[in-house]
Amino acid sequence: MNILIIGSGGREHALGWKLKQSPRCGRLFFAPGNAGTARLGTNVPLKADKIDTKAVDAIDFFCRQEKIELIVIGPEDPLAQGLADRLARPGRHVFGPVAAAARLEADKAWAKQLMRAASVPTAEARTFTDAESALAYVKSRQEPMVVKAAGLAKGKGVVVCDDAGQAVAAVRQIMVDQAFGPAGEVVVIEEKLLGQEVSVLALVDGRNIFVLDPAQDHKQVNEGDTGPNTGGMGAYSPTPLIDDALMTRIQREVFVPVVDALHRDEIEFRGVLYAGLMLTAAGPKVLEFNCRFGDPETQALMLRLKADLVDVMIATCTGTLDQVDLAWDPRCACCVVMASGGYPGSYATGVPITGIDEAEKLPGVSVFHAGTARDKEGQLVTAGGRVLNICALGQDLKAAQQQANAACAQIHFEGAHYRKDIGFRVM
Repeated sequence: MNILIIGSGGREHALGWKLKQSPRCGRLFFAPGNAGTARLGTNVPLKADKIDTKAVDAIDFFCRQEKIELIVIGPEDPLAQGLADRLARPGRHVFGPVAAAARLEADKAWAKQLMRAASVPTAEARTFTDAESALAYVKSRQEPMVVKAAGLAKGKGVVVCDDAGQAVAAVRQIMVDQAFGPAGEVVVIEEKLLGQEVSVLALVDGRNIFVLDPAQDHKQVNEGDTGPNTGGMGAYSPTPLIDDALMTRIQREVFVPVVDALHRDEIEFRGVLYAGLMLTAAGPKVLEFNCRFGDPETQALMLRLKADLVDVMIATCTGTLDQVDLAWDPRCACCVVMASGGYPGSYATGVPITGIDEAEKLPGVSVFHAGTARDKEGQLVTAGGRVLNICALGQDLKAAQQQANAACAQIHFEGAHYRKDIGFRVM
């Protein structure tokens, strides 16, 4: 079957890499893709960042023309804007939730209300629609707080504050200075939870829930989990922080009640439901939900997945996940993000990249492109903040981390920076 993947990052490259391994995969297209996806399939200049009628019509026309039978929507923005709803046709499978279900990620204030109603464990929080009320609230608090833009902010709209002064600055940055644009028109201010943060992704087909192996993401830009939040600087899977008993508890206390709560609102979730969890002394608590594959967790998971991803995605779309069996490579996968100089702030693009071929010659190493392109001369260059995802398999986390770091050392572009300590919290 012919497949179209919407998106241009490392997540989409990794999904395409895995889909390509299926004997059911025919022609593979990416919209818009990157320099790495161009080696797997065909990049097509379709715009899916702003979903208007013109964009939807162009994608729909392309799918009819190329006889696309499976559409995989990678990023959160098109899902929140209803691309899955608008591309649904008889004989065509769309992997990704409808807009009503994607609101779990697109509207943190609404997600908090749903979690409270469903008795899902999460941090105590207040929601504010005007800056003055939010400022008055944080000034009255003594304990550490987390200030979140309620809308979509590319994973950067969360500020962890140790005191009221930092919280005041965060509210002003988000609501007054509009650092994240319309995403910050509403803020959620919640208690700061203590513990280890983990990522648990589950496939949901409307009625069945299939929880994937757990992972741990590293969001801060600098080693030791310091510096500002990014979209993710690396991840590894599996994590020893979650055993079978805890995974069963997470499924029972988090995934089942949320899917049931959506059902009660006549919302059917089909796709990936991703729970960002804090493992507190009182048990796992939800930090946030995402409604798509995580980035960079997906890169580590795809390296370990031993199943036909086409079969898995079709089963998710058709409500037959109970007929699918997922197996995992027992080895550990580590993904290290190589970023542009200045990221997550301003950064240059068009910087030449060398050494990827040498890196991929190392055993167990795969390089997924994120922010890359080809210039007029055909030279591989940077085209984003997170440029490359260097992934490696190892017998344990230490071996996987060392191999990924060795591969990073083979790759060069001016200003490149990456964390060498992915997984340090459990080593």
